[in-house]
Amino acid sequence: MTELISSQGRFSRLLPPLFTHWRGDLIGGLTAAIVALPLALAFAIASGVDPKAGLYTAIVAGTLAAIFGGSPVQITGPTGAMAVILIGIVAKYGIEKVWLAGLMAGLIQVALGVAKLGRLVKFIPYPVTAGFTNGIAVIIFFGQLNNFFGLQLPRSDHFLPGLWQTVTQIEATQWAAVGLALVVIVTKLFWGRLSTPIPGSLVGLVLATAIAAGFHLNVPTIGAIPQALPLPHGIPHWHDFGLIRELINPALALAALGSIESLLSAVVADGMTVSEKHNSDRELIGQGIANVVVPFFGGIPATGAIARTAVNVRAGGKTRLSGVIHGLALAAIMLTLAPLAAQIPLAALAGILMVTSLRMIEWEAIGLLLRATYADFAVMMLTWMVTICFDLVLAVEVGLIAAGVLFIKRMSDLSMGKVPEAEAFPPGVPLELTKQIAVYRVDGPLFFGAAERFATFLRDEPEVKYLILRLRFVPNMDTTGLVALEDIYHDLERRGCRLILSGLQPEVEHLLERSGLLAHIGANNCFDTTDTAIRSLTSHVSPPESTRKQLTTLET
Repeated sequence: MTELISSQGRFSRLLPPLFTHWRGDLIGGLTAAIVALPLALAFAIASGVDPKAGLYTAIVAGTLAAIFGGSPVQITGPTGAMAVILIGIVAKYGIEKVWLAGLMAGLIQVALGVAKLGRLVKFIPYPVTAGFTNGIAVIIFFGQLNNFFGLQLPRSDHFLPGLWQTVTQIEATQWAAVGLALVVIVTKLFWGRLSTPIPGSLVGLVLATAIAAGFHLNVPTIGAIPQALPLPHGIPHWHDFGLIRELINPALALAALGSIESLLSAVVADGMTVSEKHNSDRELIGQGIANVVVPFFGGIPATGAIARTAVNVRAGGKTRLSGVIHGLALAAIMLTLAPLAAQIPLAALAGILMVTSLRMIEWEAIGLLLRATYADFAVMMLTWMVTICFDLVLAVEVGLIAAGVLFIKRMSDLSMGKVPEAEAFPPGVPLELTKQIAVYRVDGPLFFGAAERFATFLRDEPEVKYLILRLRFVPNMDTTGLVALEDIYHDLERRGCRLILSGLQPEVEHLLERSGLLAHIGANNCFDTTDTAIRSLTSHVSPPESTRKQLTTLET
């Protein structure tokens, strides 16, 4: 037995790193594929394209992103966030032009990764990501009412007109479709209480399909799915530069959303595993390659999927092999079960998406932001409402602007004030000198949001011969703050007042030196501490005759 274990250990060391966790990767990949199957079909329907496009995307993009991406456990495929953008693009341009927009989006993602801009996603504030995620959830939920009620209404290029159309046609409801959707919803909600690796969405899908087929219910279904692997084909209009210019905005939207969602998913995966952490730049390149290739196979733009990635990790997936197995397993399912998948009711997919959307809403984030600050909650609500009423890209832009304004407001709350005489002057310095020396403290970053208040505050200082600025708690300063300080210096100079700085931090001192302002102020007017600055002035200040003896004693 000992020899057998030893030989197995030697064998595992001889395996390439990709196969050292093959058992966990196999289980993780297969489990992710089972979860991805109904979601790939559902998100394709939600995007306004044929269900087969969702499968093609999950197979091709999922495999390529796993090989070339920067996260070892990321599962890539169609997602709800991408569906929200795609449905408008499909309605306006058609599927062939979506392929071209997806190709352009992939090239943009590759360029972002090569330029090493992957880490920029970390600068998106939490209220903004929570806002557009919750907005996506609302759009997906109400966007499925058409299929939930069995209405075969034409798709709208925007969420709200489509919702109004559904509400006005509610009298044409097919109650059989509603019943099938409720079967899936109830199954998905309660199946999770059982300790089984089989996802409730798949169980509900099979159950609803069996009921529809067994009772010969006349409800809309997915329709025929090719029982063959996708084959590469050309992309029409790729040489039409006028069309390329027209599609640049949709392509930028797809690239931006795909990059944000994929990198956020990779960050979530990092928090769930102790294995190799993701490389954000490589992840963008991998997602870009997947989105460049998948249009040639009839697929739609894809992103990293948080739910499927989490399932992969929890099931034991540790390396890229799990993502490859996920793609191969979906291909095998497509080859063998395509005729059965054609009978899946659209209402069943609607039920899956409605439960998924409810779970997408970040209830904890809403509670956290309510308990934290109302300003952050307002940013989240603003992003949420713009997502619902307009589109995701505008929502992210507005959310970032609102968060930026809030940041400026908070940073502009510069703490400034005159230091009390008893605190400002070291022991032994005559208090009569305060008539000629004023000490002010400045706490916080001195940048454009606070520069005007800073300059106005100090201009109100009565006539003194020496003004000391205590800058120990000013960590940095921007150009606007620098200009404000320069204005103050020239203002004081015209009034015959000498400006003295104490406690300069390295970054601030470096900025003053590079700008030349430090040379104007003079190195002899910069001190490490306020005490040192005041003591240096005692020999220059002319105190009343009654205090000269005290100064002489102090210097001795």
